[in-house]
Amino acid sequence: MRIGRANLLNLGLVLLSFAVAAALYHRLPASIPIHWNARGEANGFAPKSWGAFLMPGVMAGSYLLLRFVPRMSPRGFAVERFQRVFEIFQTTILAFLLLMTVLMLLAGIGVKVPMDRAIYAGVGLLFVVLGNFMGKVTRNFFVGIRTPWTLASDEVWLRTHRLGGKLFVLAGLGLCASGLLGGGLVPLLAAIAIAGVVPVIYSYLLYRRLEGAPTDVRVPPGR
Repeated sequence: MRIGRANLLNLGLVLLSFAVAAALYHRLPASIPIHWNARGEANGFAPKSWGAFLMPGVMAGSYLLLRFVPRMSPRGFAVERFQRVFEIFQTTILAFLLLMTVLMLLAGIGVKVPMDRAIYAGVGLLFVVLGNFMGKVTRNFFVGIRTPWTLASDEVWLRTHRLGGKLFVLAGLGLCASGLLGGGLVPLLAAIAIAGVVPVIYSYLLYRRLEGAPTDVRVPPGR
């Protein structure tokens, strides 16, 4: 399998996460935090023997999954049709996971990291990047707003993703501001609801308008 520049970059991000974990390993206590609640308080811990490499392992698994997704696409829904955008999505997701890895390890060695704010702001940046390129994603089964109505119509897919992209950017900017200002959990839930639910409803309504309501089937008398 050919490894292009984008895949080399993504592989480099994965290897960097392992390198950071290895470099900080000797400074970590026996038990390190691996989960935080909505207030940024650590409420889940793991032995550093495997906890230090938990997120790098997640990154490695994500890299492999994203690497092989194009080969699993059925004919007519190929990811290769928007390969460049898909590579940007891959890099963005892995960069986000790398950020989470570094923050988790810094918290493990005792650095005061406002995890709630950092995670909200990080998710916001993720939304902004994904939203900017969402309108360039063509129909497929792995990436984008996949509803029965978007998968059934190129026009519904295109218009839904144009709207979804704008909503993702707006939600992402709101999350970034909320993270920096300490807005809490409500803005996160609101952003997910706006960016996730509105396009689904829109795709249904748009499909009904473009394709028309299904014709009623009448059963002949006596049957």
